[in-house]
Amino acid sequence: MRIVCVGGGPASLYFSIVMKKYDQDHSITVLERNPVGSTYGWGVTYWGDLLDKLREGDALTARAISEHSVRWEGGVAHIRDEVTTHRGDEGFSIGRQRLLDLLAERATDLGVRIEFGREIESSSQLPDAELIVAGDGVNSRLRQLHSDHFGTEVTAGQNKFIWLGTSRAFERFTFAFVETESGWIWFYAYRFTSDLSTCIVECSAETWAGLGFDRLGESATLTLLETIFAKQLDGQPLINRADGGGSAPWLNFRTMTNATWHHDNIVLLGDAAHTTHYSIGAGTTLALEDAIGLAGALHRHPGLQPALAAYEQERKRALLSTQSAARYSAQWYENIPRYIHLKPAQLFSLLGQRHSPLLPHVPPQMYYWVNQAAEEFTALRKFRKWLGPKVVRTLQARRPSPL
Repeated sequence: MRIVCVGGGPASLYFSIVMKKYDQDHSITVLERNPVGSTYGWGVTYWGDLLDKLREGDALTARAISEHSVRWEGGVAHIRDEVTTHRGDEGFSIGRQRLLDLLAERATDLGVRIEFGREIESSSQLPDAELIVAGDGVNSRLRQLHSDHFGTEVTAGQNKFIWLGTSRAFERFTFAFVETESGWIWFYAYRFTSDLSTCIVECSAETWAGLGFDRLGESATLTLLETIFAKQLDGQPLINRADGGGSAPWLNFRTMTNATWHHDNIVLLGDAAHTTHYSIGAGTTLALEDAIGLAGALHRHPGLQPALAAYEQERKRALLSTQSAARYSAQWYENIPRYIHLKPAQLFSLLGQRHSPLLPHVPPQMYYWVNQAAEEFTALRKFRKWLGPKVVRTLQARRPSPL
């Protein structure tokens, strides 16, 4: 099969690797609009189960990613002037550019052709492709050309965020909540090399405007954030860099879904098909799982359209729980005033429970004590799991219907 992947992100590269592993005779080209070595973002996170899936697809790729990743366990939260810790599963992070380099090297070794600086505006530019994989991100040009067919829906979140780096190397996944005269502001941070960490700063739109970020330039923005988080950053600077050297903007996260993921010989992959809020750290994992799913469907089904239909059905089903968790996680941070009065240990505990559909409907302190009891008794834990969805469905059914 002649395959062209538009967009040289992790999803496209890993898809090409797995397809070549299935059949070396596939002709696969990956077209990336940016120059070689140019990427956005800092580090990306994932969990151990992703490595298991990558080993099934290509053991060499999984080994390379594992060897270049940073491992951390549990987390720490700075809340006001207190510090609290929380035990958790082992997590991993790796620099986005390093991840891309590893995938590109492996894909090239397997015979995949990678071309940089190639802008694709329409599928008509690829007349010889039997399959066009749109892995060109949330702003996918190929998807936008057929947005009516794909049924694209975008919902903007309420909070403002900015994706930064810092030379403070955090040993564990770290949260910091600081109260300012304009309201609360916080960051999520995690190390991805020996001397660099990702640092995502977030706050409400009201706090953002109250602190003057709507009027400040890049340098003044970093200076103010470094002042606000001076203690948590241990005096280390914040670094603003995106798209190979440009400054990262303040954004509202956009949750994007599509009613269907394929059109003729075009299929959506990764962020071109769906996005999930960054607070659950699943974006790269889901993109790689899409790649595995698409390659597997094409391998199992002899016809293109049945394969694309199977891929869409399987991945949509697999995404349901993660998308739900992401929505509740985003809402938790949008409702920080509801939880911030709790003691630091209680707040950190509920932060870990933010994916729960029941939490928004139960007084926070009550939920905390019930959750603590549930951790001690298996029967109560099962009851909580059973009760949550039922309560949510009941409350949603009581809401007045829109006019």
